[in-house]
Amino acid sequence: MSATTVLRNLGVLLLMAAWVVAAHVGSAGWGNADFNAVVAVVPIAAALLMALWRVPQVGLRALGVLAILVLLAWGWPQLRHNVPLLYYLQHLGIHVALGVLFGKSLLGPGDALITRMARRIFAHELSARKVRYTRNVTLAWTVFFFVNALVSTGLFIWAPAAVWSVHANLLTGPLVGAMFLVEHVWRLCVLPPHERPGIADIVRAYRSESARRRADPSQP
Repeated sequence: MSATTVLRNLGVLLLMAAWVVAAHVGSAGWGNADFNAVVAVVPIAAALLMALWRVPQVGLRALGVLAILVLLAWGWPQLRHNVPLLYYLQHLGIHVALGVLFGKSLLGPGDALITRMARRIFAHELSARKVRYTRNVTLAWTVFFFVNALVSTGLFIWAPAAVWSVHANLLTGPLVGAMFLVEHVWRLCVLPPHERPGIADIVRAYRSESARRRADPSQP
């Protein structure tokens, strides 16, 4: 990789680490309420703006942006006093959305999500063993996302905010990493070497799948 790429990736990692720390501080109720609310609202506002950007009518886009600004101004006093709720809704929404994305692909006669990605990695036809493995991995990730959403909800309701924040903001990343590690070990145990994709292959398949979905959202 070039020096520019390394610096860019390092900058992204530092930004992510800073956001995780700020999210934990805000979720625990520490620090300045306005700053914590801004950090919590930015990802939600960015997602809404990205959705509006896909609206072809410029007038509707402008109305959508205006509506977001009005809602923020009107609800700011409540938002700054409910920062943990904002982070909880983000954490819950992301996990439920990913759980639905993976789980929905298990329904019906079509390929599971990871099976589709595997077909983009391997030019040859997948073996029955590979299809079964990728389907089981898709199921495992579906269960992981929904279980993590349930744990997050339980902690948010019954545990102190700081305890919930440790799980949601500090442990979610390591938990995802642990899932990848477990899946990697499982892959080594059940698949022969010629049916195991490399990390670079997996990243390329993920990017290809994401690009396909962006280009044609109507596709399953």
